[in-house]
Amino acid sequence: MSTELLARAQFAFTISFHYLYPPLSIGLGLLLVIVEGLWLKTRNPLYHQMARFWTKVFALTFAIGVATGIVMEFEFGTNWATYSRYVGDVFGSALAAEGIFAFFLESGFLAVLLFGWDKVGPKMHFFATTMVAFGAHFSAIWIVVANSWMQTPAGYHIVGEGLTARAEITDFWALVFNPSSMDRLSHTVIAAWQAGAWLMASVGAFYLLRKRHRDFALASVKIGLSVALVGALLSLVTGHSSAQGVAVNQPAKLAAFEGHWETAPRAPLHVIGWVDEKNEQTRGVAVPGLLSFLAHADPNAPVTGLRDIPPDERPPVNFTFQLFHLMVAVGFAMIALALWAGWALWRGRLEHSRLLLGCLVASVLGPQIANQAGWWTAEVGRQPWIVWKLLRTSEGLSAVVSANLIIASMVMFTIVYLLLFAVFVFLLNEKIRHGPDDADLVDPYENVARQLGPLKGGAS
Repeated sequence: MSTELLARAQFAFTISFHYLYPPLSIGLGLLLVIVEGLWLKTRNPLYHQMARFWTKVFALTFAIGVATGIVMEFEFGTNWATYSRYVGDVFGSALAAEGIFAFFLESGFLAVLLFGWDKVGPKMHFFATTMVAFGAHFSAIWIVVANSWMQTPAGYHIVGEGLTARAEITDFWALVFNPSSMDRLSHTVIAAWQAGAWLMASVGAFYLLRKRHRDFALASVKIGLSVALVGALLSLVTGHSSAQGVAVNQPAKLAAFEGHWETAPRAPLHVIGWVDEKNEQTRGVAVPGLLSFLAHADPNAPVTGLRDIPPDERPPVNFTFQLFHLMVAVGFAMIALALWAGWALWRGRLEHSRLLLGCLVASVLGPQIANQAGWWTAEVGRQPWIVWKLLRTSEGLSAVVSANLIIASMVMFTIVYLLLFAVFVFLLNEKIRHGPDDADLVDPYENVARQLGPLKGGAS
């Protein structure tokens, strides 16, 4: 196996494993703001209990996410030194912004969120919760901006030649608002909301199946499903907008999405299929003209086919095709499940349908599968470019790294990551099995006010 393929496989493994956790942190951050806001508005102790429980789950997810994300930064230097030198001015600026505006904000208020329940007032604690949620979202902003620049570079110029060539920023805001960043950011963040929402709904459904913590479970399912349904429907909008941008900026990637070979009007959209790359054919069920309509709002508009792309600039077509269709299929399945569960909840039948509750328990896997498939689609579909039309992936490797070194580090990382995943699953399972604490089913600030009341009265 070549050094390039090993380096790509290692980075794919580390980033895929890491990407299990940031979407959960972003989604749970939003849900914590909603739940704690409901508690402040209604003073219903149930929402206080929910906020305390889901804060513990958020803390676990955040910790594992930080631990698994550090490795990737080392890989930039060890395996991809040429790439790091080429884009250091651009990528480094975005990562620095993430550290300053996102990570410090999130981690700075995290201690108040976790340990400040009995030490600060309710409004101050809610403010800390909101800042942690904002921090998680800001982190996504800068990471997606950096990655989007690799997809659609803007706001730069190239200085130097040959091995000394590198990209320098000429317009920071053009870099931030590059042609794909806002579409990709909205799609990524909404997908993260769904990851947290379906986790909340899944745990609530689990308790309903076990006939435990009924009030907590119903509230978790209601709030989780509400956010999940809104997110699933919004994903259709953001996904469509993102695909239209791909049609303009990365036509080879769109052609790979659909296994589209011939540039022609009324381009078909494949619902399901298989790509024969050797014979340049795609077999499956297709709707004539639908790809043209979705990409250009005109069923007669031509769509660039893969035969107009040089063979050495085509991504792995069938792999990209299958991943893209997996992401879309899971997305529509989540919409159907959210509508089904919402209808059953409205009719008061949710608790009596073990099939539906079982589907909701398993639903936590849906956003994870879609997120992974979507990320892989975007990255594999960009090949053979590590920076679109500027730097090939094969040119971004470190000159001195060897295959044996990559294999050794990959084995080590795999062992460590498997241990971390086992710890995460064990601790999450323990928290879910234990369930919410009955001691949290109170309004602690009401108790404090009651205790201080006589003292204030006596002093007056």
